[in-house]
Formats: sequence, structure tokens, C-alpha cells
Amino acid sequence: MFDHALLRFAGKTDVAQAWKEVISLQDTVGIKVVSAPGPRAGTRVALAEAVVHSLIKGGLSPGQIIIWDKHLSDLEGSGFRRLAEKFHISLAGSAESGYDQSAFYENALIGNLLWGDVEFGKTGDNVGRKSFVSSLLTGRITRIINISPLLNHNLSGVNGNLYSLGLGSVDNTSRFESAPERLATALPELYAMPALGDRVALNIIDALICQYQGEQRVRLHYSVPLNEIWISKDPVALDIWAIQELERQRQIAKVPSSRPNLEIYQNASLMELGISSTNLVQIETVR
Repeated sequence: MFDHALLRFAGKTDVAQAWKEVISLQDTVGIKVVSAPGPRAGTRVALAEAVVHSLIKGGLSPGQIIIWDKHLSDLEGSGFRRLAEKFHISLAGSAESGYDQSAFYENALIGNLLWGDVEFGKTGDNVGRKSFVSSLLTGRITRIINISPLLNHNLSGVNGNLYSLGLGSVDNTSRFESAPERLATALPELYAMPALGDRVALNIIDALICQYQGEQRVRLHYSVPLNEIWISKDPVALDIWAIQELERQRQIAKVPSSRPNLEIYQNASLMELGISSTNLVQIETVR
């Protein structure tokens, strides 16, 4: 499924040629997954494996591939250790990799610093205003493939491209989730950082299963199998399309509607990170 989608996306008939439209064979590719919800609601190991297999078939060596998320324990709990061992690729947590104090996002909001944050335990007028980028992104990974599940999120609408990569790459993030307007400002600005958005080669929505209620908890009775994979370079269009599909499934199931924070995606569109109006998006279906 993934190779068929990649070939159509790149307009090629050969996987190796298709990958050359997306990455360089000199790149170290970090496959960003969502592992905290577990193997059923988060990014499925089977899809990550398909991407890894395709990258290797396309000419990348296993030593140039890293599967990562914020915490290594979540990756291991979701079964990604087995995948890493099978293909002899790396597994990494952005938090455990440490943070680069020369690369940060600064915001007037002062965070409630937690253990593991760079400035935890420090004092001073400006302490808590910065979110530092993981050294995994500034020191090892040169290109990112972002794989997010079709999973609802009460604040952002979907646990998608902007939310997953933005909050998964930096420390001191709890300050952004205390109010909708804070998240609407921070997420697009985080994604727009050179170490994050500029390195994204491809965004993928794991729509094999759509979970429209439950957020981080597995709720199979609020899920429907779509058996789909969505890919694009546009993170905003994919996230908006995901939010609309989640709402469509809620209507079919006759459960309460959600009120996603669409200001996130409108701001992202204003910053030219992508398109937030789906009627301007060309969609191609591969069967």
C-alpha cells in the first residue's frame, strides 16, 4: 500500500527513483511516530515497517534510519524495539537524547518546568520562556518522515503532524496546552523552526484505523477500520482532512461532535506551512 502511494505521489514507476524526489541517499532519516497511545491507537508498527522496508529498497542503509518519538519507553511499549532489531536500525527518544541549548523556541509564556527540562531547577527572570530542541534533530537527523495516527485529540482536533512533531521535538511544552489560544500560536511556530518543519520530507497519516474518541486511550468501540494511508508534503492539509474525517465518523456513530481548535491550522496556513482549506487541495486515490 505504501509503495503504491509513494509511486503515485512522486510520479515514478520505481521506488528508488520515487525516494530521490523526497530525500537524498546521504540523509539520516528520522521516522517520527506516535507511540504513547500504544500499538493499537498510535502509529502502527506495520506501517512504520513498510516505510523502513521501502527506504532500504530505495537505497538507504539501515544505519541511516532512526525511528523516534519523545520517549524511548513509549517506543518500546508499542513494539518498535522488535522492528529496530529486525532491520538493524536505531531507536531513539528525543527527550533521552538531550537538548541543544543553542536551538530553542522562545515565548513570553513561563512554563511550569518539569524534571528533564533543560532549565528545571534554575532561577532567573527569563527561566521557563524557552523550549529547547532535541539534540537528536540538531545533531543526527537531517530529514524527517512524520507518521501520525488518525486519532482524535481534544485540544488540537487530531494527534497529527503539527501536534506530534511540534510537541515531540522540544522540552517545556506543558505551558502551551493550558489554553487553546496558546496552542494555536505555539504549534505553527514550533513546526516552522528550521530544525523541525524545514527537515520534513514527507507527512503520512496512518488511517488504517480511525479512532474518533478517546484520545490517548485505546477505544476500539469508538474506532472504524478505514484501511487507508494518506501522504503529502503538506502537514496542514492532512491534519484538516483528518479532523473532517474524525467528525464524519462521529456523526455516523451518533456520538457528540468535537470542537477542534481550527485556529492552529489557520495560523499555520498564514505562515505558509500548508493549506487549511481542503477545497483547494487535490486528492488522488490509489486502489
